[in-house]
Amino acid sequence: MAGKKISKKNAVRRTNRISAGTMGKIMIPLILLLIVLSGGYYYIIKNYTVHTVYVEGNIHYTNEEIMAMVMEGYYGNNSLFLSLKYKDRSVENVPFVEKMDVSVVDPHTIKIEVYEKALAGYVEYLDRFMYFDRDGIVVESSTERTNGIPLVAGLSFDHVVLYQPLPVEDMGIFQDILNITQLVNKYELSVNRIYFGSDNTLTLYFGGVKASLGKRENLEEKIMELQYMIPSLEGKSGTLRMESYTEETKTITFEPD
Repeated sequence: MAGKKISKKNAVRRTNRISAGTMGKIMIPLILLLIVLSGGYYYIIKNYTVHTVYVEGNIHYTNEEIMAMVMEGYYGNNSLFLSLKYKDRSVENVPFVEKMDVSVVDPHTIKIEVYEKALAGYVEYLDRFMYFDRDGIVVESSTERTNGIPLVAGLSFDHVVLYQPLPVEDMGIFQDILNITQLVNKYELSVNRIYFGSDNTLTLYFGGVKASLGKRENLEEKIMELQYMIPSLEGKSGTLRMESYTEETKTITFEPD
């Protein structure tokens, strides 16, 4: 018995029907998968958007600058993305900052803890500001002056190397600088410049007023007295003579410029 003859045209139609059916079976799951993924994406974007940011420990940078560094790029305001990005990892290689830790408090809140480098002062060298720590190690080189960090003048050195100590003859000078900065902070004074004279004298600059403290005896008593003197001289220019000041004599004179 002869087989039924199928024309070439009918065979093509049948193949197309089979292909369309197979494609339909593939497309339906794909469409469903896309719907699920879209729903998941929408859920993550809606429920993990950061609305509140706590920034702690920053002095050199504003809150807005810190937030811009941490929350940069796509999905930078998504707490789920940030938790994955900074999991077991700190933000590093930021000038004047040792590190920044990022933690997610809740889906809409993160906390950024800033650990700034402990700067004792800076010197000027080759048109740059070289910042050093309490041990005299140069930790930062910048073209910008940082508020709250005093210029230290009168030190003698012929070169500066980043992450190396300032090459001064008396390394003990850095302990003196640390003591001075701690004292002015203790008595809520803002010193612009610390000057060490070649005769071992000390002068502190507060805007237009400079306090000539003489030798470094009775240093805390002198700086404690400055907390009362400096505010009363606001807007004036001149020299506070405190070379002979002691707790007993309290000798102070002001010489206007």
